[in-house]
This record gives sequence, C-alpha cells and structure tokens, in this order.
Amino acid sequence: MQERLESHILSSYFAPRGHNRMYALGMHLAQIYLSPFDKLIGIIGDAGAGKSALIRGMFPGLELTNDDNGVYVRPLPLLDIDSGSRFFSHHTYHVDIRFENAFTQMSVLADAINDALSKGKRIIVEHFDLIYPLLGYNANLLIGAGEQILITRPNLFGPEPDEIKKVVYDSLAYRLMAHTAEDLCEYCMPEEDLARCGHDDIKHGFIITFPDKKPSFKISELEARVNEMIRKDIPITYHDPDHVCIGEDIHPCTGPRIHVSSTGLVKNFRLLDQFVYDRLTNSYLLVGYVGKDPTFLKELPILKRTQYDKML
Repeated sequence: MQERLESHILSSYFAPRGHNRMYALGMHLAQIYLSPFDKLIGIIGDAGAGKSALIRGMFPGLELTNDDNGVYVRPLPLLDIDSGSRFFSHHTYHVDIRFENAFTQMSVLADAINDALSKGKRIIVEHFDLIYPLLGYNANLLIGAGEQILITRPNLFGPEPDEIKKVVYDSLAYRLMAHTAEDLCEYCMPEEDLARCGHDDIKHGFIITFPDKKPSFKISELEARVNEMIRKDIPITYHDPDHVCIGEDIHPCTGPRIHVSSTGLVKNFRLLDQFVYDRLTNSYLLVGYVGKDPTFLKELPILKRTQYDKML
C-alpha cells in the first residue's frame, strides 16, 4: 500500500457538476488515495469549483469554517487548539486561507498550521497555493478542482501548487460554461424528455442521456433555441441548493453555484447533430460542446469576462 502511494504521480477525473456526484467522487478519492499518514491536505481551486463539496465527500462530518450558506466558524478552531481540553480536541481541522487572510496575517496562519501539525493534527487547507510560500514545504496530498479534479502526491521535484493552480484555474471557465449550456438545453426541451434525462461528462462539454427511447425533439431546433437564449445574455443566479434562476424562471439544478453569471458568457455552444446510441446502457446521448473545438484546443487563461472573447 505505501509503495503504491509513493509511486503515484498524478491522477485526473472529470469534475462533476452536481453536489451528489461530487460527494461520491470525494468519497472515491479518499478510499483510493488518502493515507492515515497524510497530515497536510492542500486544496486548490477558484470560487465555484466545488471544493467544499469535494471536501465533504472526502471527510464526512468535518466542520468547514467557510460554510456555503455564509455561516463562518468563529473563533477559527485552528487558532484555538490550546484553549480547550486537549483530551477532547479535534483530530482534523479545516481552514480557508483566502477568507481567513482578511482577518489574520498569513504568517500567523502559517504558524498555526505548523503548530497543529507538530501536535499530530490533520489540516485541510483550501487555497493552499497562497500559504505554501510561507510554509516552505508541500502538502502530503495536493488536490486541484477546475474542469477536472487533479490529485497528486508531491515530492521534492513537484508538482508545485502553482502548477496545479494554473491548470485548474484556466480550465474552470469551460466547466461553468458547459453546465450553463447543459441547463439551458434542459430548460428548452420538452417536459417529458426532461423528466427522464440523466447526465454525464466530456471535456469542454456535457452529455445528456435518455434511456430506452430516442427523444422527441429535433436537435437543430433545440440548438437554435439555446443559442437564442445565449444571444439575449440572460442572467443566471443562485436560488437555493436545488434550483438556479434563468432570468426570472426557477429551474431545477444539482449544482446551482457552478454557472457563468449570464447566458452570454457561454461561447461557441453547439450540439452534435445526431443522438449517439449507447448499446451498453440502451440509452441515447445528446452531446454538447462549448469553447473551441476540443480536438485541437489548448488550455487558455480564462477567468475574467473580457477574456472569454478569446474563445470566439
């Protein structure tokens, strides 16, 4: 087991867009890659990448200090280890460096991490790339969340946190665009087809699955309706954990935070012009893409709205 962990370099998984699928992936990653000897876990990814859902899947029951509903734990448990009974102190702590840096100096956070590790605690550090220069040593396990989930066990020769950051930050925009395009397709399709569809992932796109029989709608008409909504640049906003607002309409969604802010930010949306039949599952697949042609696409730095124009 230990030899297998030491020989592990880098693994890559599609980053699911729904919370339940992200929880399941986190559980899967913990079973395969997490060791009892891993004390420092570094998480890297921009807002909306699903880091919190991934952490909850990997560490069920862990108290996150930056709750998605805006509830923040105070005082920060990592800074308060010695204030309570040592007998009942936690084994695993969580800290969001980007958020905590607004209240606490980075050097103080680095000292707190070092102190906790010296006491045998396990620390889960979001935005690990920010604290890494002050720590001077890498995480035992480094995880990046963008369009894909990257998981690596760094050694003295890397990979460095900034290398993981560049990949996951640059690719996240494709995941956000793909999810919005996927929900727009759902929004525009007949209700009877929407009620039975499932979901899968491809690079720079999405798959909507229909079991047993081919959908009733024409792909060209669905594509035209979605592109018209993209042209209108309709706002996309979070409504609740199970719904997103498309303009003023509420639409069911399993990952309502994983979207671009308006439909106009979805670039080069298109659908494969025919349904793909999957004999193994007896289902028909609707395949959609965003951005440049994935057969020759190279990763682009796409974080700010103005940079989306580079994908045209």
